Amino acid sequence: MKKIVMTGGGTAGHVTPNVALFPRLREEGYEISYIGSYNGIEKDLIKKQGVEYFGISSGKLRRYFDLKNFSDPFRVMKGYGEAKKILKHVKPDVVFSKGGFVTVPVVFAAKKLHIPVIIHESDITPGLANKLAIPRATYVCHNFPETAAHLPEGKSRLTGCPIRQELFEGDKNKGLEFLGFGSDKPVLMIIGGSTGAQAVNECVRENLDELLKTFNIVHLCGKGKVDESYNNVEGYNQYEYISDELNDIFAAADMVISRAGANAICELLALKKPHLLIPLSANASRGDQILNAKSFKKQGFSEVLEEEDITSETFMKAVMKVYNNRDEYISKMAASKTSNPIETIINLIEEVS
Repeated sequence: MKKIVMTGGGTAGHVTPNVALFPRLREEGYEISYIGSYNGIEKDLIKKQGVEYFGISSGKLRRYFDLKNFSDPFRVMKGYGEAKKILKHVKPDVVFSKGGFVTVPVVFAAKKLHIPVIIHESDITPGLANKLAIPRATYVCHNFPETAAHLPEGKSRLTGCPIRQELFEGDKNKGLEFLGFGSDKPVLMIIGGSTGAQAVNECVRENLDELLKTFNIVHLCGKGKVDESYNNVEGYNQYEYISDELNDIFAAADMVISRAGANAICELLALKKPHLLIPLSANASRGDQILNAKSFKKQGFSEVLEEEDITSETFMKAVMKVYNNRDEYISKMAASKTSNPIETIINLIEEVS
């Protein structure tokens, strides 16, 4: 049996793409093991999948001063020794790394043991952990064409982001039934992540009467952000978040308004849902969502409206532009080279293992 060790952690975005690869890896006959931190978010997410999990010591890599900068290198060195011991025990044919600080000692140990490494980078510019790991990788998979300029020649592979298969298994009729919507109007879905997007929420509610002339609306507004004064508005359903029925609601949606996190927009691309992106403001982030959104717009997949430019007029104009030209956006997404990321990545894994 072929063996693969996967690694990634710190946030769900460094774990869920790995999980999305599990079914196809099993079909191809791989025995899967996972290396993460002792008690990071990845531990529970991976154990739920029935995959063997190994924890190692992990230190954070910082560009700023912190007293932990003096102790964390020792944690990383300890993690390197632990990762090396685990890899010697498992004897994998390949290591696949999704990023996060815990992956650095794993990738370094794999290189030392002459085990091929494939890395996946979600954002346009590599994060610090991946910057350290990239010289030790055979290939670097990425979501955006622009990322290739930041990678060594010959290592770049434009793949897109692996998406969990169940997202494609939604039932439109079940989604409409859950929402209590008929088929008389298209469904507009607004999703801002588990914590929501307050600026987007406010804009939607301010323009609700106008939006409801065209759409039925399902609004996933984030934890603690439901406004009960809108609970009885016909054609408008709001939820903090939805888990079990999310796949069916995606299937029912004719258009989506979303933030521009890498995983979120890659899901929209894979599902070929016409969408308007409202990226997180550069005032509240390092600006990676803005870069992601601009790349998708350049490729013809998205329309983009930045937070600073939101007015009722610009918002409604952008929404209707996407909806009225939805077939054009769908066609562009269908032609994307990153429309089948799982198969592309599996082929690379097979090549090096």
